[in-house]
Amino acid sequence: MILAIAWRNIWRSKTRSLVILTALTLGLASGIFYMAFYKGMIDQRINSAIRTEASHIQIHHAQYLQNPDKKFVIASTDSVIQLIQAEKDVKAVSYRTIVNTMIQSPTSGSGAKVTGIDPTQEAQVTNLHSKLIDGDYFDTNRRNPIIIGKKLADKLKVKLKSKVVITLQDLNGNITGAAFKVAGIYETSNTTFDEMNVFVRNADINRVLGLDMNSCHEIAILLQQNEDLASVESDLQNELPKLDIKSWREVMPEVSLLESSFGLTMLIFIGIILLALLFGIINTMLMAVLERTKELGMLMAIGMNRIRVFSMIMAETVMLSVFGGMCGMALGWLLNLYFGVKGIDLGAWSTAYKSMGFETLVYTRLSWSISLEIGAMVFITGIIASIYPAVKALRLNPGEAIRIDM
Repeated sequence: MILAIAWRNIWRSKTRSLVILTALTLGLASGIFYMAFYKGMIDQRINSAIRTEASHIQIHHAQYLQNPDKKFVIASTDSVIQLIQAEKDVKAVSYRTIVNTMIQSPTSGSGAKVTGIDPTQEAQVTNLHSKLIDGDYFDTNRRNPIIIGKKLADKLKVKLKSKVVITLQDLNGNITGAAFKVAGIYETSNTTFDEMNVFVRNADINRVLGLDMNSCHEIAILLQQNEDLASVESDLQNELPKLDIKSWREVMPEVSLLESSFGLTMLIFIGIILLALLFGIINTMLMAVLERTKELGMLMAIGMNRIRVFSMIMAETVMLSVFGGMCGMALGWLLNLYFGVKGIDLGAWSTAYKSMGFETLVYTRLSWSISLEIGAMVFITGIIASIYPAVKALRLNPGEAIRIDM
């Protein structure tokens, strides 16, 4: 009975109720849409970091990351890879030779990270081969092919089939170098990565370095799914105790920070929206109570106890909040589903977003668990908002309330 009366009371002033419901709906819908947009950006950045840049797990010599000297290699690479491939959750493995050095064209020069790869293995671990905008993915028998990023190609003023020279110090400390011909130009969503990374065949760079063909500086591992990360990392640390094994979260802490900060960002953003709506709901219900002072006084005078009055005002406030919250969540999810398929084009700000490694076409993404958390926050907000108007109604003196001329 209390709920039925409360529902009827909400619609006694349709304009006021519709205003607060509209505010609740638009506020929550915008909050949910923003979180879906932000989650989509983060998920795409993480996917790009894993599939293009870091892979799920990287293995190095115990001292390599502290001092990336070319002498700190993983010996007997074949046997290590065989051990890794025995893990059931491992999808693919690739080994790399890495040299931080200078790359020069006839007109310019730049520092770069030269990564020697096995093209077949690397294509299974990363999606570099799918990022080519010109040329081919080592599909040539020519000597010393190289793939460079579009940003670096523009900086060096080179194009397909241009020659570049890599100068480095071999394992014996001698300054040496080799000429490479541009076989392909790639472009990812991270212009910083494109400017700093070039790729050559592992055998070519090992020959220049004088490095054993069965040695490498890095082994990259792609897993079946990200959820297998902790268990595989733990198994490999037990099986390869002398090597340094790190997940993408440790290799790329800035991306991991984005992932870990999402929950806190959601709470702060939704909290700000609900705080603003809280005062709006309190104001609306307080006006409703003051307008019905005489009515409430009469109800208490004819025997309606204070607990029922308190419950009725609370029910009105909570029902108003929950109904508005449901409408807001429904609208927010409709926007999430629509832009999850169509995407949001941020091409106008592509330079800024690509410099930070973000895609310019963002697909919104949100889990139901987050929606349930937001729903719980709305319900709690409704309860908190109902307390003051309900207490205000309890403080009415029935005799004085009846005599008020409304």
